[in-house]
Amino acid sequence: MHQILLDDKLYHELQRRASESGYATVDEYIAEILSHDPDEQSENLDHLFTPERLAHIDEAKAQIKSGNFYTSEQADAELARRRAEWLQENPR
Repeated sequence: MHQILLDDKLYHELQRRASESGYATVDEYIAEILSHDPDEQSENLDHLFTPERLAHIDEAKAQIKSGNFYTSEQADAELARRRAEWLQENPR
């Protein structure tokens, strides 16, 4: 079995995360994370970025740069308004 060395600060952070995630040891936690490495297992999604989708992304980027976007506060307010409206129309 091989070993790796971690500085104390990183080890304690990983120990906290392992405990919160229900792992008995840091070794188990790290092994689980590394066995599910998305870079190693994910398929290439480049084919999804068609010229049409890239144009849509570019248009959205231009609108954001021009100031045509919701702030997070505006989005939260709009979602709260829509939720309240929906709940009023759909009583339990």
